[in-house]
Amino acid sequence: MGFSLFLQILLLLFSQCKAQWCYQSQYCDDTCKDPSRWATQFPSCGGLRQSPINIVTSKVHINSALPPFNFIGHTDIINITVENKGHSAHFALPQSVRLTGGALPGTYRAAQFHFHWGGNGRPGSEHTIDGERFPMELHIVHIKEPYGSLAEAEHDMAGIALLAFLFEETTEDHPHLDNVIAALGQVQNNGSSTVIPNFRLSDVIPVAKDLHSYYRYVGSMTTPGCEQAVAWTVFHRTLSISSGQLNAIVKQCRFWTGLPMTDIFRPTQPLDGRVVYCSKSGTAQKSVIHLRFSVFSVILATMTLMH
Repeated sequence: MGFSLFLQILLLLFSQCKAQWCYQSQYCDDTCKDPSRWATQFPSCGGLRQSPINIVTSKVHINSALPPFNFIGHTDIINITVENKGHSAHFALPQSVRLTGGALPGTYRAAQFHFHWGGNGRPGSEHTIDGERFPMELHIVHIKEPYGSLAEAEHDMAGIALLAFLFEETTEDHPHLDNVIAALGQVQNNGSSTVIPNFRLSDVIPVAKDLHSYYRYVGSMTTPGCEQAVAWTVFHRTLSISSGQLNAIVKQCRFWTGLPMTDIFRPTQPLDGRVVYCSKSGTAQKSVIHLRFSVFSVILATMTLMH
């Protein structure tokens, strides 16, 4: 490689770093903002309602106003597009996939789902439970109707509903993750995309009757600009993944910098006075209070006081 070409590549990488945010694992130039410095470029990332968090089970508040969810379109057979976004891979979902219930104030349309993982045997979930980080985490992003985009929804305190599932390592393969892993292998580079045919979201997540137990808190998106408009639901029910599948999934994609896409999770953020609620069906959790009114009335009032 000629020196001039080498210099051009370095200058291109430098200019990208100035305009981009990074995960710590990317080892980008000093001008690229890792999670500890996101707030210098994206002010909302320094707010008081940031995600993810560490959930301390002895301090959650059991709330009988957290009912089950209604999943719409989760069993439909669909074709979904997968795209490498440079920091993670997004699996686009059609608007026919919807969500109601769960004390959410309205109907929410699915937008996409994505995963957060570690690398080389390191755990990579974003949320932690009593300080424990899990091997991987799935996020399903929903937008409140009638908003047409995340940009519109972020101006509503509950404009975005995010469902989070933590993975636990098992001896047996998850029966439906191999097609997901294969798709990731086809979108190795930033901007590349592929299609998964005949996909059903219910093949990846449990049926609704097994998802009555969950944590709820108000927070933010976990990537810049860290919009503080998210009603978070972290389910007690974990998903399975074998060590072989976990090792495979972290080797498929590359960051926009060309480096392996590993350790794609934001560190946990301070709770800053927020309350983490637990649905009544999570009876194994320690109760400190039983509320008689809607959890969202409490949540929105708390958020108002924080402004």
